[in-house]
Amino acid sequence: MAWLVLLLSGLLEAGWAVSLKLSEGFSRLVPSAAFLVFAAGSFAGLAWAMRALPVGPAYAVWTGVGAALTAVIGMVWLGDAVSAVKVVSIVLIVAGVLGLNLAGGGH
Repeated sequence: MAWLVLLLSGLLEAGWAVSLKLSEGFSRLVPSAAFLVFAAGSFAGLAWAMRALPVGPAYAVWTGVGAALTAVIGMVWLGDAVSAVKVVSIVLIVAGVLGLNLAGGGH
């Protein structure tokens, strides 16, 4: 259950990152409010999951899911440039998170 909450928290991390971009420096109300909701949920889920999971793999999954998904959203919906290097880098983020979890043991 902790891993599921952690993955969901990583998705919420992408939500707050995209909302932060769309808020235009907190000058737009709806994206600013969405940022607060997503951030609170993301951090609360991370904190809850860390009660049962080791800090290294948990934090790596949370940031990895959030970073990779945010980059994909940026490229697909927000007009960020797409390149082979970016796509390979996202794959490497995911591979690194998986590798850290496979090597971690203890959970």
